[in-house]
Amino acid sequence: METNTFIEDEVAFSLFLGVLTFVFAMLLTPIYTYVAYKKKLWKKPRTHSVTGDELKVISKLRIKRKIPRMAGIVTIVAVALTTLFFNLDREQTWLPLAALIGAGCIGMIDDLINIKGLGGKVAGLSAPLKLAMISTVGLIGAWWFYFKLDFDLLQIPFYDSISLGLLIIPVFVFIVIATSNAVNMTDGLDGLAGGLLINAFGAYGIITAMQGNYGIAAFCFSIVGALLSYTWFNIAPARFIMGDIGSFALGTALGVVAMQSNTLLLLPVIGFIFVLEAGSVLLQVLSKKILKRKIFRASPLHHHLESGGWPKTKVTMRFWILSQMCALFGVTLAITGGFIS
Repeated sequence: METNTFIEDEVAFSLFLGVLTFVFAMLLTPIYTYVAYKKKLWKKPRTHSVTGDELKVISKLRIKRKIPRMAGIVTIVAVALTTLFFNLDREQTWLPLAALIGAGCIGMIDDLINIKGLGGKVAGLSAPLKLAMISTVGLIGAWWFYFKLDFDLLQIPFYDSISLGLLIIPVFVFIVIATSNAVNMTDGLDGLAGGLLINAFGAYGIITAMQGNYGIAAFCFSIVGALLSYTWFNIAPARFIMGDIGSFALGTALGVVAMQSNTLLLLPVIGFIFVLEAGSVLLQVLSKKILKRKIFRASPLHHHLESGGWPKTKVTMRFWILSQMCALFGVTLAITGGFIS
């Protein structure tokens, strides 16, 4: 009976932190909005792809309106406040919080360069520099993960955990790079990335709570709360967008949570839409370089569908629904596949 009471208290507290972070974010949003519009933190749209081609299709799809970016700073600050005051734990929340803030700093630099118009044809930091910076965050996180938390396991569904030893370090770095960039690529329609991240972190909050990792669960629900506040203002027509500061931070934190909860192989399931989006960009780039032609009218995938006549809101809502199904399937696999002991 005492054990059940303890579990109920921990789960209730985790959910409460989600509500508290939502309140923090709602209180911070008017401050950010005032500064963003006063300082004219407008997004400078990209005119060329990473391959150097002019973005003709995407340019036609854009609505000519000035939308402040960097709204992700509200999410980061709200989650950081909740975690620092109520959920700071060396074993469970130091790493994802540090990853959230570290990757957010890289995104902030990218956003500021974008806003100042210093990035040339491809707005923001150059791809190689951005890769080097996010890899550095990944390496630092991997060092802490392996040497300080003493973690090197990979759970195989319906089997057991296997030890990767030092190989866990490059795996960790790859996941940080992959998830941060996948979320960044997905942040292209009003409400899209926010809704998808709510589903993903919500699923991981449930999984980690069932594992007994209540600190990680509370961290996930804190992000859900902050993202619900963000999405309130980001649904069409968006008042602002999260920018690279938000997408890099949240994508990195998602990858770290997957690693820390030993559910890495569930990440492509729970984050399937992110995989689709990033995969469409990769296929498009490879096809242009090798076959000298495009597979999609535009990439990521949401722009391909949009250019085919789908309204923006239909793309967003259908991706949300698919993401919710993937999240439910991921939780199901976690329960049946040996990810919860």
